[in-house]
Amino acid sequence: MRHKDRASRLALRAAEFALHDAGLTDADDTFTSSTAAVVSTNLGNADSVCEATDTIATAGVMGLSPLTLPQTSSDVIAGWVAIRYRLRGPNLTVCNGATSGLDAVAWARNLIIAGRAEAAVVVVEPAGDVVTKVLGQQSTDAAVAVVLEPSDAAASRGARPRATITGYARARNLTAALVGAGATEEGPIGLWLADEAEAAGTGASHLRAAQRRIDLQTQLQLGPLSGALGVLQCAAAAAYLEGGATGNALATAGGPRHDATAALLLTPPPALRPSTQERGQHP
Repeated sequence: MRHKDRASRLALRAAEFALHDAGLTDADDTFTSSTAAVVSTNLGNADSVCEATDTIATAGVMGLSPLTLPQTSSDVIAGWVAIRYRLRGPNLTVCNGATSGLDAVAWARNLIIAGRAEAAVVVVEPAGDVVTKVLGQQSTDAAVAVVLEPSDAAASRGARPRATITGYARARNLTAALVGAGATEEGPIGLWLADEAEAAGTGASHLRAAQRRIDLQTQLQLGPLSGALGVLQCAAAAAYLEGGATGNALATAGGPRHDATAALLLTPPPALRPSTQERGQHP
């Protein structure tokens, strides 16, 4: 652990909690089936890359340590998670700006639907001088992980699903993303997790009627979360639905200041044991 970059250390810790919570690890803390490691991070190993380039500039390539050079790989976070927990499914890193976290959840869902894997989704955005310079403001240490799996797999081992991913879309604007995700068709929104600055002025009456609207970055004073935002929104939405709250939960990220908006709709898990024909994914 000492030689790993900070982002990987945070990811390993978050993944450990998530896999244990889902009941997917054995006595040796390993899960050997075709589970995927999907990571969303826009800035995860930027400090390692900058440190390596500084070393090359001052001491040449001979000054690089073989212990630290692997940390400059963009996929190093997902790689360490897969190695530590023996996750033998696809290994994927999503670096997609403001929508990256929700996009990573959607990609994990796609892998499950395609029969490629059961997916552990890990999101990491470490703080540090390099990240602060890139963002232009003080950043936040954030590591959050959620586990997705098919409904029939969860039912077969007696797992307790917290939420069902009902729809996802990424579009040029919020209205189109909401339509694509089915947010206007699946009943009332009880919780809307959104960027207040991006959501301001939206004319979506369906969302204006949401019982609660929370901006995790400003209202909870967590600061900029970048690629970690979307999956933290999903974790918060799952906790909200598990608590028996009324209405669905909606997470949105991106907006007019970015190249796109992503929307992901989560609904309460079915009260009855799902049949083997259902293909919902439960975080």
